Amino acid sequence: MSARQALVRTALLAAAPLALAAGCASVAQVTTLGSPECHQSFSAAVARILQAEGEAALPAQQLAESTTTELQVAGLGPRPFLVESPSGTDYSFFVQQKGNTCLLRLYGRQKGFVSYTNNISYIATEPLAPCQCSE
Repeated sequence: MSARQALVRTALLAAAPLALAAGCASVAQVTTLGSPECHQSFSAAVARILQAEGEAALPAQQLAESTTTELQVAGLGPRPFLVESPSGTDYSFFVQQKGNTCLLRLYGRQKGFVSYTNNISYIATEPLAPCQCSE
């Protein structure tokens, strides 16, 4: 295999999880993270999901707040995002717009060599009221 073919193969393998991540759902971005109400709602939703996955309450809240602030400041557009916890587990999320509602979806987690992905019914979902989002 040539170096060019290896590079293309690597790029396709790297893109595969993103293609799988959204399944049939389209990925959106929260457009109102700058509002205190939406910022709080988003942060609380991330923290609830992390705690439900077994993360301790205080680290989950701190991680959720820092993730929310990073997403607000970075303005990366509609794309899945990864939350790396101090426990060693990585969580894969995306935002989906369903009508006038924004939903935070946890679709994957990985710890070491063990990973689990569910892009059909998702691992967890939290509504993001009063946030607004767009694709």
